[in-house]
Amino acid sequence: MRRKIFSLPRIARTTLMLTALFAVDKVLAFGRQIIIGHQFQLSAELDAFNAANNLPDLLFALISGGALAMAFIPVLSEYRTTRGRDALWELFSRVANLAFLTTAVLAVVIAIFALPLIRWEFGIAPRFTPEQQELAASLMRLDLIATVIFSLSGLVTAGLQANQHFFLPALAPLMYNLGQIFGAAVLAPEKGLSLGPIHLPGFGLGIYGLVYGVLLGALLHFGVQVPGLIRYGFRWKPVIGLRDPGVVKVLRLMGPRVLTMFFIQLVFLARDNLASRVGTGAVSALAYGWFIMQVPETLLGTALGLVLLPTLSEQIARGDWQAFAATFNRGVRGLLALTLPIAAVLAVAMPGLLPVLGLGESGTRLVVWTTRAYLLGLAGHSLLELASRGFYAQQDAKTPLFASALNSAAYIGLGVLAIISGKNLGAEGTLVGATGIGLANAIAFTTEAALLLFLLHRRRKEVPAFGTSPRDAVLAALAGGLVAALLMAYAPAPLLARGVAASVLGFLAALPFIWKEAKALLSW
Repeated sequence: MRRKIFSLPRIARTTLMLTALFAVDKVLAFGRQIIIGHQFQLSAELDAFNAANNLPDLLFALISGGALAMAFIPVLSEYRTTRGRDALWELFSRVANLAFLTTAVLAVVIAIFALPLIRWEFGIAPRFTPEQQELAASLMRLDLIATVIFSLSGLVTAGLQANQHFFLPALAPLMYNLGQIFGAAVLAPEKGLSLGPIHLPGFGLGIYGLVYGVLLGALLHFGVQVPGLIRYGFRWKPVIGLRDPGVVKVLRLMGPRVLTMFFIQLVFLARDNLASRVGTGAVSALAYGWFIMQVPETLLGTALGLVLLPTLSEQIARGDWQAFAATFNRGVRGLLALTLPIAAVLAVAMPGLLPVLGLGESGTRLVVWTTRAYLLGLAGHSLLELASRGFYAQQDAKTPLFASALNSAAYIGLGVLAIISGKNLGAEGTLVGATGIGLANAIAFTTEAALLLFLLHRRRKEVPAFGTSPRDAVLAALAGGLVAALLMAYAPAPLLARGVAASVLGFLAALPFIWKEAKALLSW
Protein backbone atom coordinates (compact mmCIF):
# COMPACT_ATOMS: atom_id res chain seq x y z
CA MET A 1 0.00 0.00 0.00
CA ARG A 2 2.78 2.39 0.89
CA ARG A 3 4.42 1.75 -2.44
CA LYS A 4 1.26 2.87 -4.27
CA ILE A 5 0.93 6.04 -2.19
CA PHE A 6 4.43 7.25 -2.92
CA SER A 7 4.62 5.99 -6.50
CA LEU A 8 4.11 8.64 -9.18
CA PRO A 9 3.13 8.04 -12.82
CA ARG A 10 5.93 8.13 -15.38
CA ILE A 11 5.37 11.63 -16.79
CA ALA A 12 5.07 13.22 -13.34
CA ARG A 13 8.09 11.28 -12.08
CA THR A 14 10.22 12.26 -15.07
CA THR A 15 9.10 15.89 -14.91
CA LEU A 16 9.92 16.09 -11.20
CA MET A 17 13.32 14.53 -11.85
CA LEU A 18 14.05 17.06 -14.58
CA THR A 19 12.76 19.92 -12.44
CA ALA A 20 15.02 18.85 -9.56
CA LEU A 21 18.09 18.64 -11.80
CA PHE A 22 17.23 21.91 -13.50
CA ALA A 23 16.83 23.47 -10.04
CA VAL A 24 20.33 22.33 -9.05
CA ASP A 25 21.60 23.66 -12.37
CA LYS A 26 20.00 27.05 -11.73
CA VAL A 27 21.49 27.17 -8.22
CA LEU A 28 24.91 26.55 -9.74
CA ALA A 29 24.22 29.11 -12.45
CA PHE A 30 23.16 31.69 -9.87
CA GLY A 31 26.32 31.00 -7.89
CA ARG A 32 28.31 31.53 -11.08
CA GLN A 33 26.55 34.84 -11.67
CA ILE A 34 27.36 35.94 -8.11
CA ILE A 35 31.05 35.18 -8.66
CA ILE A 36 31.04 37.00 -12.00
CA GLY A 37 29.05 39.93 -10.63
CA HIS A 38 31.46 40.54 -7.76
CA GLN A 39 34.45 40.38 -10.13
CA PHE A 40 33.21 42.34 -13.14
CA GLN A 41 29.97 44.12 -12.04
CA LEU A 42 28.18 45.79 -15.00
CA SER A 43 31.45 46.61 -16.75
CA ALA A 44 32.41 47.15 -20.38
CA GLU A 45 34.34 43.85 -20.26
CA LEU A 46 31.30 41.91 -19.14
CA ASP A 47 29.19 43.62 -21.80
CA ALA A 48 31.73 42.42 -24.40
CA PHE A 49 31.64 38.87 -23.02
CA ASN A 50 27.84 38.71 -23.12
CA ALA A 51 27.67 40.19 -26.61
CA ALA A 52 30.35 37.77 -27.87
CA ASN A 53 28.08 34.81 -27.10
CA ASN A 54 25.39 35.83 -29.56
CA LEU A 55 26.63 34.49 -32.89
CA PRO A 56 28.00 31.23 -31.42
CA ASP A 57 24.63 30.75 -29.70
CA LEU A 58 22.88 31.48 -33.00
CA LEU A 59 25.00 28.92 -34.84
CA PHE A 60 24.31 26.26 -32.22
CA ALA A 61 20.59 27.02 -32.13
CA LEU A 62 20.24 26.91 -35.92
CA ILE A 63 21.99 23.59 -36.44
CA SER A 64 22.46 21.27 -33.48
CA GLY A 65 20.42 22.94 -30.77
CA GLY A 66 16.78 23.94 -30.85
CA ALA A 67 16.39 23.77 -34.63
CA LEU A 68 17.62 20.27 -35.33
CA ALA A 69 16.66 18.77 -31.97
CA MET A 70 13.03 19.86 -32.29
CA ALA A 71 12.82 18.42 -35.81
CA PHE A 72 14.94 15.40 -34.89
CA ILE A 73 13.09 14.04 -31.84
CA PRO A 74 9.69 13.40 -33.55
CA VAL A 75 11.40 11.52 -36.41
CA LEU A 76 13.66 9.54 -34.07
CA SER A 77 10.63 8.71 -31.90
CA GLU A 78 8.81 7.48 -35.01
CA TYR A 79 11.79 5.32 -36.01
CA ARG A 80 12.03 3.82 -32.50
CA THR A 81 8.29 3.06 -32.48
CA THR A 82 8.04 1.61 -36.01
CA ARG A 83 11.54 0.36 -36.99
CA GLY A 84 13.51 -0.27 -33.82
CA ARG A 85 16.57 1.18 -32.13
CA ASP A 86 19.16 0.11 -34.74
CA ALA A 87 17.37 2.13 -37.43
CA LEU A 88 17.15 5.04 -35.00
CA TRP A 89 20.92 5.09 -34.42
CA GLU A 90 21.74 4.77 -38.10
CA LEU A 91 19.63 7.84 -38.82
CA PHE A 92 21.23 9.57 -35.84
CA SER A 93 24.74 8.97 -37.27
CA ARG A 94 23.80 10.35 -40.66
CA VAL A 95 22.33 13.54 -39.25
CA ALA A 96 25.04 14.03 -36.59
CA ASN A 97 27.83 13.78 -39.16
CA LEU A 98 26.14 16.33 -41.40
CA ALA A 99 25.48 18.71 -38.50
CA PHE A 100 29.06 18.53 -37.19
CA LEU A 101 30.63 19.27 -40.58
CA THR A 102 28.22 22.13 -41.26
CA THR A 103 28.83 23.70 -37.85
CA ALA A 104 32.61 23.46 -38.19
CA VAL A 105 32.65 25.16 -41.59
CA LEU A 106 30.35 27.98 -40.50
CA ALA A 107 32.32 28.48 -37.28
CA VAL A 108 35.48 29.09 -39.29
CA VAL A 109 33.69 31.63 -41.50
CA ILE A 110 32.26 33.52 -38.51
CA ALA A 111 35.65 33.52 -36.79
CA ILE A 112 37.24 35.16 -39.84
CA PHE A 113 34.61 37.90 -40.02
CA ALA A 114 34.00 38.30 -36.28
CA LEU A 115 35.09 41.93 -35.97
CA PRO A 116 33.12 43.28 -38.98
CA LEU A 117 30.03 41.44 -37.72
CA ILE A 118 30.33 43.23 -34.39
CA ARG A 119 31.04 46.67 -35.87
CA TRP A 120 28.35 46.57 -38.56
CA GLU A 121 25.54 49.05 -37.85
CA PHE A 122 22.99 46.22 -37.88
CA GLY A 123 25.39 43.80 -36.25
CA ILE A 124 26.01 42.78 -32.66
CA ALA A 125 27.29 45.88 -30.89
CA PRO A 126 27.79 48.86 -33.21
CA ARG A 127 27.95 51.37 -30.33
CA PHE A 128 30.63 49.59 -28.32
CA THR A 129 33.96 51.37 -28.15
CA PRO A 130 36.63 50.07 -30.58
CA GLU A 131 38.41 48.38 -27.65
CA GLN A 132 35.20 46.62 -26.60
CA GLN A 133 34.60 45.50 -30.17
CA GLU A 134 38.11 44.05 -30.46
CA LEU A 135 37.66 42.21 -27.17
CA ALA A 136 34.24 40.87 -28.15
CA ALA A 137 35.64 39.55 -31.47
CA SER A 138 38.48 37.77 -29.68
CA LEU A 139 36.13 36.21 -27.15
CA MET A 140 33.71 35.17 -29.89
CA ARG A 141 36.41 33.19 -31.72
CA LEU A 142 37.05 31.14 -28.59
CA ASP A 143 33.33 30.68 -28.01
CA LEU A 144 33.01 29.15 -31.47
CA ILE A 145 35.22 26.22 -30.44
CA ALA A 146 32.71 25.41 -27.70
CA THR A 147 29.92 25.68 -30.29
CA VAL A 148 31.52 22.96 -32.42
CA ILE A 149 31.62 20.68 -29.37
CA PHE A 150 27.99 21.49 -28.63
CA SER A 151 27.09 20.57 -32.21
CA LEU A 152 27.56 16.94 -31.18
CA SER A 153 26.41 17.23 -27.59
CA GLY A 154 23.07 18.79 -28.54
CA LEU A 155 22.33 15.92 -30.91
CA VAL A 156 23.27 13.34 -28.29
CA THR A 157 20.69 15.01 -26.04
CA ALA A 158 18.03 14.63 -28.75
CA GLY A 159 18.98 10.98 -29.34
CA LEU A 160 18.70 10.06 -25.68
CA GLN A 161 15.41 11.94 -25.25
CA ALA A 162 13.96 10.10 -28.25
CA ASN A 163 14.77 6.91 -26.32
CA GLN A 164 12.74 8.33 -23.39
CA HIS A 165 15.97 8.79 -21.38
CA PHE A 166 16.11 12.19 -19.73
CA PHE A 167 18.51 11.87 -16.79
CA LEU A 168 21.89 12.34 -18.50
CA PRO A 169 20.66 15.11 -20.82
CA ALA A 170 19.37 16.93 -17.72
CA LEU A 171 22.67 16.31 -15.91
CA ALA A 172 24.69 17.76 -18.79
CA PRO A 173 23.82 21.43 -18.08
CA LEU A 174 25.05 20.96 -14.49
CA MET A 175 28.42 19.84 -15.83
CA TYR A 176 28.45 22.81 -18.19
CA ASN A 177 27.86 25.13 -15.25
CA LEU A 178 30.61 23.49 -13.22
CA GLY A 179 33.03 24.19 -16.05
CA GLN A 180 31.94 27.83 -16.15
CA ILE A 181 32.23 28.13 -12.37
CA PHE A 182 35.79 26.83 -12.57
CA GLY A 183 36.52 29.49 -15.17
CA ALA A 184 34.95 32.26 -13.07
CA ALA A 185 36.38 31.18 -9.71
CA VAL A 186 39.83 29.91 -10.71
CA LEU A 187 40.84 30.96 -14.22
CA ALA A 188 39.55 34.55 -14.22
CA PRO A 189 40.63 36.13 -10.88
CA GLU A 190 44.13 37.31 -10.00
CA LYS A 191 43.65 35.99 -6.49
CA GLY A 192 41.73 32.76 -6.03
CA LEU A 193 38.53 32.70 -4.03
CA SER A 194 38.43 31.43 -0.46
CA LEU A 195 35.68 29.10 0.71
CA GLY A 196 36.23 28.76 4.45
CA PRO A 197 39.44 26.78 4.91
CA ILE A 198 39.66 26.07 1.17
CA HIS A 199 41.73 28.53 -0.86
CA LEU A 200 41.43 28.26 -4.64
CA PRO A 201 44.28 29.28 -6.94
CA GLY A 202 43.87 32.24 -9.28
CA PHE A 203 45.25 32.22 -12.83
CA GLY A 204 44.57 35.90 -13.54
CA LEU A 205 43.13 35.42 -17.05
CA GLY A 206 40.44 38.05 -16.50
CA ILE A 207 37.47 37.96 -18.84
CA TYR A 208 39.22 35.27 -20.94
CA GLY A 209 38.97 32.95 -17.96
CA LEU A 210 35.19 32.98 -18.39
CA VAL A 211 35.53 31.80 -22.00
CA TYR A 212 37.94 29.01 -21.11
CA GLY A 213 35.40 27.95 -18.51
CA VAL A 214 32.79 27.77 -21.29
CA LEU A 215 35.11 25.50 -23.29
CA LEU A 216 35.63 23.20 -20.31
CA GLY A 217 31.89 23.16 -19.65
CA ALA A 218 31.17 22.18 -23.27
CA LEU A 219 33.51 19.19 -22.98
CA LEU A 220 31.86 18.10 -19.74
CA HIS A 221 28.38 18.59 -21.27
CA PHE A 222 29.27 16.13 -24.03
CA GLY A 223 31.27 13.67 -21.93
CA VAL A 224 28.62 13.07 -19.29
CA GLN A 225 26.13 11.90 -21.94
CA VAL A 226 28.43 9.33 -23.57
CA PRO A 227 27.43 6.53 -21.14
CA GLY A 228 23.84 6.97 -22.33
CA LEU A 229 24.91 6.29 -25.90
CA ILE A 230 26.67 3.12 -24.76
CA ARG A 231 23.65 1.97 -22.74
CA TYR A 232 21.29 2.26 -25.70
CA GLY A 233 23.62 0.50 -28.12
CA PHE A 234 24.81 3.43 -30.24
CA ARG A 235 27.32 2.55 -32.97
CA TRP A 236 28.76 5.42 -35.00
CA LYS A 237 28.76 5.08 -38.78
CA PRO A 238 30.79 7.36 -41.09
CA VAL A 239 27.88 8.05 -43.44
CA ILE A 240 25.63 10.96 -44.37
CA GLY A 241 23.38 10.06 -47.29
CA LEU A 242 21.47 13.20 -48.18
CA ARG A 243 18.97 11.07 -50.14
CA ASP A 244 18.20 8.78 -47.23
CA PRO A 245 14.43 9.04 -46.51
CA GLY A 246 14.99 9.68 -42.80
CA VAL A 247 17.55 12.41 -43.46
CA VAL A 248 15.24 13.98 -46.02
CA LYS A 249 12.37 13.99 -43.52
CA VAL A 250 14.54 15.56 -40.79
CA LEU A 251 15.86 18.22 -43.17
CA ARG A 252 12.36 18.97 -44.43
CA LEU A 253 11.19 19.54 -40.87
CA MET A 254 14.39 21.33 -39.98
CA GLY A 255 14.11 23.91 -42.76
CA PRO A 256 11.23 25.87 -41.21
CA ARG A 257 12.64 25.22 -37.72
CA VAL A 258 15.99 26.78 -38.73
CA LEU A 259 14.18 29.93 -39.77
CA THR A 260 12.13 29.80 -36.57
CA MET A 261 15.27 29.57 -34.44
CA PHE A 262 16.84 32.34 -36.49
CA PHE A 263 13.96 34.63 -35.60
CA ILE A 264 14.22 33.59 -31.94
CA GLN A 265 17.95 34.28 -31.88
CA LEU A 266 17.38 37.50 -33.81
CA VAL A 267 15.67 38.72 -30.64
CA PHE A 268 18.94 38.31 -28.72
CA LEU A 269 21.02 39.89 -31.48
CA ALA A 270 18.60 42.82 -31.59
CA ARG A 271 18.62 43.03 -27.79
CA ASP A 272 22.37 43.58 -27.60
CA ASN A 273 22.40 45.83 -30.66
CA LEU A 274 19.78 48.06 -29.02
CA ALA A 275 21.33 47.82 -25.56
CA SER A 276 24.74 48.87 -26.90
CA ARG A 277 23.06 52.18 -27.81
CA VAL A 278 21.66 52.70 -24.29
CA GLY A 279 24.80 52.83 -22.15
CA THR A 280 27.42 50.78 -20.34
CA GLY A 281 25.90 47.97 -18.32
CA ALA A 282 22.67 47.66 -20.31
CA VAL A 283 23.79 44.54 -22.20
CA SER A 284 24.79 42.78 -18.98
CA ALA A 285 21.70 43.98 -17.06
CA LEU A 286 19.45 42.49 -19.73
CA ALA A 287 21.47 39.27 -19.67
CA TYR A 288 21.01 39.06 -15.90
CA GLY A 289 17.27 39.77 -16.17
CA TRP A 290 16.84 37.13 -18.85
CA PHE A 291 18.78 34.59 -16.80
CA ILE A 292 16.64 35.18 -13.69
CA MET A 293 13.36 34.90 -15.59
CA GLN A 294 14.66 31.72 -17.19
CA VAL A 295 15.03 30.01 -13.81
CA PRO A 296 11.28 29.35 -13.26
CA GLU A 297 10.69 29.14 -17.02
CA THR A 298 13.23 26.31 -17.31
CA LEU A 299 12.02 24.50 -14.20
CA LEU A 300 8.42 24.56 -15.43
CA GLY A 301 8.02 25.27 -19.15
CA THR A 302 11.19 23.70 -20.51
CA ALA A 303 11.09 20.65 -18.23
CA LEU A 304 7.48 19.88 -19.08
CA GLY A 305 7.99 20.58 -22.78
CA LEU A 306 10.99 18.24 -22.98
CA VAL A 307 9.13 15.42 -21.28
CA LEU A 308 5.94 15.81 -23.31
CA LEU A 309 7.36 16.17 -26.84
CA PRO A 310 8.19 12.45 -27.31
CA THR A 311 4.86 11.49 -25.70
CA LEU A 312 2.86 13.90 -27.85
CA SER A 313 4.76 12.71 -30.94
CA GLU A 314 3.96 9.06 -30.20
CA GLN A 315 0.28 9.90 -29.59
CA ILE A 316 0.13 11.63 -32.96
CA ALA A 317 1.93 8.69 -34.63
CA ARG A 318 -0.80 6.38 -33.24
CA GLY A 319 -3.54 8.81 -34.29
CA ASP A 320 -4.78 9.09 -30.71
CA TRP A 321 -6.03 12.69 -30.71
CA GLN A 322 -8.01 12.25 -27.53
CA ALA A 323 -4.85 11.35 -25.60
CA PHE A 324 -3.00 14.22 -27.27
CA ALA A 325 -5.65 16.72 -26.15
CA ALA A 326 -5.73 15.38 -22.59
CA THR A 327 -1.94 15.55 -22.29
CA PHE A 328 -1.63 18.98 -23.85
CA ASN A 329 -4.48 20.57 -21.86
CA ARG A 330 -3.21 19.32 -18.53
CA GLY A 331 0.19 20.84 -19.30
CA VAL A 332 -1.29 24.19 -20.33
CA ARG A 333 -3.45 24.46 -17.21
CA GLY A 334 -0.55 23.57 -14.93
CA LEU A 335 1.87 26.03 -16.53
CA LEU A 336 -0.57 28.94 -16.44
CA ALA A 337 -1.54 28.28 -12.83
CA LEU A 338 2.06 28.14 -11.61
CA THR A 339 3.79 30.84 -13.64
CA LEU A 340 1.51 33.81 -12.93
CA PRO A 341 1.88 33.69 -9.11
CA ILE A 342 5.59 32.92 -9.34
CA ALA A 343 6.11 35.98 -11.55
CA ALA A 344 4.13 38.20 -9.15
CA VAL A 345 5.99 36.99 -6.06
CA LEU A 346 9.45 37.25 -7.62
CA ALA A 347 8.77 40.72 -9.02
CA VAL A 348 8.02 41.94 -5.49
CA ALA A 349 10.93 40.09 -3.84
CA MET A 350 13.63 41.08 -6.38
CA PRO A 351 15.02 44.09 -4.43
CA GLY A 352 15.80 41.75 -1.54
CA LEU A 353 17.39 39.00 -3.62
CA LEU A 354 19.59 40.77 -6.16
CA PRO A 355 22.02 42.75 -3.95
CA VAL A 356 23.81 39.43 -3.43
CA LEU A 357 25.17 39.82 -6.97
CA GLY A 358 27.41 42.64 -5.78
CA LEU A 359 26.53 45.04 -8.60
CA GLY A 360 26.28 48.18 -6.45
CA GLU A 361 23.17 50.24 -5.80
CA SER A 362 22.66 51.61 -9.32
CA GLY A 363 23.55 48.30 -10.98
CA THR A 364 21.18 46.36 -8.73
CA ARG A 365 18.36 48.83 -9.44
CA LEU A 366 18.90 48.42 -13.17
CA VAL A 367 18.81 44.61 -12.97
CA VAL A 368 15.74 44.66 -10.68
CA TRP A 369 13.70 46.60 -13.23
CA THR A 370 14.88 44.66 -16.27
CA THR A 371 14.05 41.43 -14.42
CA ARG A 372 10.57 42.67 -13.54
CA ALA A 373 9.98 43.50 -17.19
CA TYR A 374 11.01 39.98 -18.24
CA LEU A 375 8.85 38.39 -15.53
CA LEU A 376 5.76 39.92 -17.12
CA GLY A 377 6.37 37.43 -19.92
CA LEU A 378 7.08 34.35 -17.75
CA ALA A 379 3.67 32.77 -18.43
CA GLY A 380 3.96 33.52 -22.14
CA HIS A 381 7.45 32.04 -22.43
CA SER A 382 6.40 28.90 -20.52
CA LEU A 383 3.23 28.36 -22.54
CA LEU A 384 5.21 28.89 -25.74
CA GLU A 385 7.39 25.88 -24.83
CA LEU A 386 4.30 23.68 -24.93
CA ALA A 387 2.40 25.45 -27.71
CA SER A 388 5.27 25.13 -30.19
CA ARG A 389 5.73 21.45 -29.31
CA GLY A 390 2.05 20.91 -30.02
CA PHE A 391 2.87 21.67 -33.66
CA TYR A 392 6.25 19.91 -33.82
CA ALA A 393 4.64 16.74 -32.47
CA GLN A 394 2.45 16.88 -35.59
CA GLN A 395 5.62 17.39 -37.66
CA ASP A 396 4.38 20.87 -38.56
CA ALA A 397 7.29 23.31 -38.40
CA LYS A 398 5.80 26.00 -40.64
CA THR A 399 3.21 27.39 -38.22
CA PRO A 400 5.74 28.09 -35.43
CA LEU A 401 7.94 29.71 -38.09
CA PHE A 402 5.16 32.13 -39.04
CA ALA A 403 4.52 33.02 -35.38
CA SER A 404 8.22 33.47 -34.64
CA ALA A 405 8.69 35.84 -37.57
CA LEU A 406 5.87 38.04 -36.26
CA ASN A 407 7.40 37.86 -32.79
CA SER A 408 10.79 39.14 -33.98
CA ALA A 409 9.25 42.02 -35.94
CA ALA A 410 7.13 43.04 -32.95
CA TYR A 411 10.09 42.81 -30.56
CA ILE A 412 12.37 44.96 -32.71
CA GLY A 413 9.66 47.59 -33.20
CA LEU A 414 8.90 47.74 -29.47
CA GLY A 415 12.60 47.76 -28.64
CA VAL A 416 13.21 50.76 -30.88
CA LEU A 417 10.38 52.56 -29.11
CA ALA A 418 12.06 51.77 -25.79
CA ILE A 419 15.32 53.33 -27.02
CA ILE A 420 13.50 56.44 -28.20
CA SER A 421 11.66 56.77 -24.87
CA GLY A 422 14.92 56.63 -22.96
CA LYS A 423 16.71 59.15 -25.16
CA ASN A 424 17.87 62.42 -23.61
CA LEU A 425 17.06 61.25 -20.07
CA GLY A 426 20.68 61.22 -18.93
CA ALA A 427 21.50 58.46 -16.45
CA GLU A 428 17.82 57.48 -16.26
CA GLY A 429 17.88 56.76 -19.98
CA THR A 430 19.77 53.54 -19.34
CA LEU A 431 17.14 52.39 -16.86
CA VAL A 432 14.20 53.33 -19.08
CA GLY A 433 15.79 51.93 -22.24
CA ALA A 434 16.94 48.63 -20.73
CA THR A 435 13.62 48.07 -18.94
CA GLY A 436 11.73 48.88 -22.13
CA ILE A 437 13.77 46.32 -24.07
CA GLY A 438 12.88 43.69 -21.45
CA LEU A 439 9.23 44.69 -21.63
CA ALA A 440 9.31 44.38 -25.42
CA ASN A 441 10.48 40.79 -24.96
CA ALA A 442 7.62 40.00 -22.57
CA ILE A 443 4.97 41.46 -24.88
CA ALA A 444 6.30 39.84 -28.05
CA PHE A 445 6.70 36.32 -26.65
CA THR A 446 3.38 36.34 -24.82
CA THR A 447 1.68 37.39 -28.05
CA GLU A 448 3.42 34.57 -29.93
CA ALA A 449 2.26 31.99 -27.36
CA ALA A 450 -1.32 33.27 -27.57
CA LEU A 451 -1.23 33.13 -31.38
CA LEU A 452 0.02 29.53 -31.46
CA LEU A 453 -2.57 28.41 -28.93
CA PHE A 454 -5.27 30.09 -31.03
CA LEU A 455 -4.06 28.34 -34.19
CA LEU A 456 -3.95 25.00 -32.38
CA HIS A 457 -7.55 25.57 -31.30
CA ARG A 458 -8.61 26.24 -34.87
CA ARG A 459 -7.05 22.91 -35.88
CA ARG A 460 -8.28 20.86 -32.91
CA LYS A 461 -11.21 22.42 -31.05
CA GLU A 462 -10.48 20.43 -27.89
CA VAL A 463 -7.15 22.23 -27.34
CA PRO A 464 -6.35 24.31 -25.45
CA ALA A 465 -8.91 23.91 -22.66
CA PHE A 466 -8.01 26.17 -19.73
CA GLY A 467 -10.90 25.42 -17.40
CA THR A 468 -10.72 27.58 -14.26
CA SER A 469 -6.92 27.93 -14.44
CA PRO A 470 -6.87 31.62 -15.51
CA ARG A 471 -9.11 32.65 -12.59
CA ASP A 472 -7.17 30.53 -10.11
CA ALA A 473 -3.84 31.88 -11.37
CA VAL A 474 -4.90 35.53 -11.04
CA LEU A 475 -6.20 34.98 -7.50
CA ALA A 476 -3.00 33.16 -6.59
CA ALA A 477 -0.87 35.98 -8.04
CA LEU A 478 -2.79 38.60 -6.07
CA ALA A 479 -2.53 36.65 -2.81
CA GLY A 480 1.13 35.77 -3.25
CA GLY A 481 2.11 39.27 -4.36
CA LEU A 482 0.31 40.86 -1.40
CA VAL A 483 1.99 38.61 1.16
CA ALA A 484 5.39 39.20 -0.47
CA ALA A 485 4.86 42.99 -0.49
CA LEU A 486 3.90 43.04 3.20
CA LEU A 487 6.98 41.04 4.14
CA MET A 488 9.30 43.23 2.06
CA ALA A 489 7.82 46.38 3.63
CA TYR A 490 7.42 45.40 7.28
CA ALA A 491 9.36 42.23 8.18
CA PRO A 492 12.02 43.04 10.85
CA ALA A 493 14.87 41.26 9.09
CA PRO A 494 17.88 42.02 6.84
CA LEU A 495 17.10 42.74 3.20
CA LEU A 496 18.24 39.34 1.88
CA ALA A 497 16.25 37.48 4.55
CA ARG A 498 13.16 39.52 3.64
CA GLY A 499 13.63 38.69 -0.02
CA VAL A 500 13.92 34.96 0.65
CA ALA A 501 10.96 34.99 3.07
CA ALA A 502 8.83 36.98 0.62
CA SER A 503 9.60 34.49 -2.15
CA VAL A 504 8.86 31.37 -0.11
CA LEU A 505 5.89 32.58 1.95
CA GLY A 506 4.41 34.48 -1.00
CA PHE A 507 4.28 31.32 -3.09
CA LEU A 508 2.90 29.31 -0.16
CA ALA A 509 0.11 31.90 0.16
CA ALA A 510 -0.64 31.44 -3.55
CA LEU A 511 -0.55 27.64 -3.51
CA PRO A 512 -4.09 26.98 -2.13
CA PHE A 513 -5.60 28.80 -5.12
CA ILE A 514 -3.73 26.62 -7.64
CA TRP A 515 -3.51 23.37 -5.71
CA LYS A 516 -5.88 21.61 -8.13
CA GLU A 517 -3.63 22.30 -11.13
CA ALA A 518 -0.43 21.48 -9.21
CA LYS A 519 -1.92 18.20 -8.00
CA ALA A 520 -2.99 17.34 -11.55
CA LEU A 521 0.62 17.65 -12.76
CA LEU A 522 1.84 15.39 -9.96
CA SER A 523 -0.80 12.75 -10.74
CA TRP A 524 0.22 12.41 -14.39
